[in-house]
Amino acid sequence: MYRISVVILAIFPIIAAPELFVFLGTGDAKAAPEGKAPDFVLKDLQGGKFKLSNYKGKPVLLIFGTTWCPYCRDDIPRLKDIYNGYVKKGLIMANIDIQESRDRVSRFADKYKLPYLVLLDETADVAKSYGVQGVPTMVLIDQKGMVVCRRCPSVEPLLDKMLRE
Repeated sequence: MYRISVVILAIFPIIAAPELFVFLGTGDAKAAPEGKAPDFVLKDLQGGKFKLSNYKGKPVLLIFGTTWCPYCRDDIPRLKDIYNGYVKKGLIMANIDIQESRDRVSRFADKYKLPYLVLLDETADVAKSYGVQGVPTMVLIDQKGMVVCRRCPSVEPLLDKMLRE
C-alpha cells in the first residue's frame, strides 16, 4: 500500500502539470500592467459577441475564472454585491471563463444565477494578454480604457472614485 501511495504521489504532479501550467507562469510579465487595456472580442453564452472597445467611456470590471476554482465560487456573493451596487451607475462587469466548454460554463452560470455577463475565453488568449497567472483575477478598466488595477483585492473604493469623476 505504501509503495502505491508513493507512486501516485510521484506521478500526480506530472499528470497535473499541463493543467496548472495554464495558470502558473504562462502570462507575459509585460502583459497589461496598469496601462492601456488590450482590446478583445469574446463570445457570450448566447453566442453574441462582446468587444471591449465598445464600452469605452464606462468602467469595466473583468473577472477571470473557471468553474472548477473554489475561490471563484467563494467570490460570487461579493461579485453579485459589486454588480448590484454599481451596474446602475454605469459599470460593465464580465466574468471571463478560461478554457472551458460553453455547456459547462452555462450550467455553472445558471446554478449560481450570475447576473453579469459571462464570456468564453476558449483559447486563453485574452487571459494571457492580461497576464493572468491564477484565478480568480480581477482587472478594473477605467472609462478611458486604461487598466487601473490588476489582481485588485477591493474594487469598491476605485469604482466610487471613478464614478464620481
